[in-house]
Amino acid sequence: MTRRHPVNRAQRRLHRPPRERFATREIAFDVDGETCRGTLYLPGGGPEDPPVVVMAPGLGAERSFGYPAVAERFADAGYAALCFDYRGFGASDGDAQAVHPERQRDDYAAAIDRARRVDAVGSGLVLWGSSLSAAHVLTLAADRRDVDAVIGLVPMLDGRAIARRRGARYLLRSGVAGVRDLIGARFGRGRTVPIVGDAADLAAITEPGTKRKYLDLVDRDSRWRNETPARSLLRVATYRPVERLAEIRAPTLLVAGTDDEIVESESVTDAGEALSRGTVVSMPADHFSVLGEDFEPAVGHQLSFLRDVF
Repeated sequence: MTRRHPVNRAQRRLHRPPRERFATREIAFDVDGETCRGTLYLPGGGPEDPPVVVMAPGLGAERSFGYPAVAERFADAGYAALCFDYRGFGASDGDAQAVHPERQRDDYAAAIDRARRVDAVGSGLVLWGSSLSAAHVLTLAADRRDVDAVIGLVPMLDGRAIARRRGARYLLRSGVAGVRDLIGARFGRGRTVPIVGDAADLAAITEPGTKRKYLDLVDRDSRWRNETPARSLLRVATYRPVERLAEIRAPTLLVAGTDDEIVESESVTDAGEALSRGTVVSMPADHFSVLGEDFEPAVGHQLSFLRDVF
């Protein structure tokens, strides 16, 4: 019998290591005049100057949606971890919940700079992402030469391929809605679409069965809304990190779910062939269970990879 993923706070309790094993600090940093906020997890009694894992949520999500459990396990294993919200989401400035890959990569870059200024953190740098944030860290790793390792869970490698699999009707509807929003937003008449919906909906995520799995990760105390500006659909559909993989020089772990409804596991395996120092792990999981019922094997692969790198 498959266990349903519980409410996020219960999931965090299930996977939480003893609190004395790590400490946390609230962190803020500026990006183009706005403030991003996050939590820095520091190992207690571990190595001095530990490597830092910089991590952010997947498509349309907040850092409270299962991500603290991952950061806590990194800290428990001797790594620092900075988990932050993008602008427009969670505790960070703004409330539009716009999915804008370029701006979100800028937020990542600012988070890296902020982590570098923490005295308790060493020079080692790991970029971590899941789903869309995995796309961000892969793109950043292609641009930077100060990255020591990259981890991408169920990475969204090709937004165009995902949109095309949804069919011509989805492509037409999303294109029209996105353009109308781009124009209407200039006059205060923008429109939104759901972040996650049913198969017949016009939403950023529409694959069968994904709506319930996504919403199971939403923290009860969050003010998150299941909506994003329709122009987000255009930005995600034209986002293709797969084209940059050959430029990445850092050791890179990609974790694929063989039951993933959004990102085909074969595409992740193919991506691994393009990486000069790539490792691909395929495991029986879906797009969201790597943060839920399949958390333990998924985090085990990540920690094993980091032990090999450091």
